[in-house]
Amino acid sequence: MEVIVPILVQLIAGGAGGNVIGQLAKSLNLGTTGNTIAGAVGGVGGTWLASLIPGLSGLVGGATAAAATGAATGGLDIGALVGQGATGLVGGGILTAIAGMVKSATAKS
Repeated sequence: MEVIVPILVQLIAGGAGGNVIGQLAKSLNLGTTGNTIAGAVGGVGGTWLASLIPGLSGLVGGATAAAATGAATGGLDIGALVGQGATGLVGGGILTAIAGMVKSATAKS
């Protein structure tokens, strides 16, 4: 169960980030479903990319490591989950914006 929680946080935060970008920038809007799907994928991808950056790896990698080792305190690190939520939110917004720009550019052709 502790392994699933970080992924759910990333998916939900990414979906929220995608929907926020879609509402703020109407030209990038993919529709509610499109924003949610692109955001969720971006949330997981963004958190994965953040874990590769040395300065951010400790912030987002702690929840996964604690879940994998089954830490004595119950497993999950709330700080790492917040970090994963934040990077998921940003990653979801970025991927939704990129997908919206691609959609806009292909519609003009």
